[in-house]
Amino acid sequence: MPLVAVAIIALYQYSLERGGTTPPGDRPYTGAVEEAYAERRSGIWVEVNGSIRRRLPDDNTGSRHQRFILQTESGHTVLVAHNLDLADKVPLETGDTVRVRGRYEWNERGGVIHWTHHDPDGNLSGGWVEFRDRRYR
Repeated sequence: MPLVAVAIIALYQYSLERGGTTPPGDRPYTGAVEEAYAERRSGIWVEVNGSIRRRLPDDNTGSRHQRFILQTESGHTVLVAHNLDLADKVPLETGDTVRVRGRYEWNERGGVIHWTHHDPDGNLSGGWVEFRDRRYR
């Protein structure tokens, strides 16, 4: 079997082990949000469970965003900016538990998770907010 074919098969098997057909730059970071914060990492995909610590007013300037502070299971807090022009609003209340997939951006206040929606261009798998067995994307 030619070496190229072996490499393609190996890459395909690695892709299946890492979550299917997700493009390499779109895979969730294997570390926690806390680790990304400590390392000052930005532009990485994360998935995190947490509870709504505080709901913030929607940001209606430019692209509209639902905003809330998510407290992870370890106690770390991060701002989530969920694009309302691309996804439905999530009916959240303080104390609700959610799971979020999105792109993490570092800042001194704990970071921001955005891109919690589908990719309108279809290039990335995008993100979501999962609440009460429904994915808002």
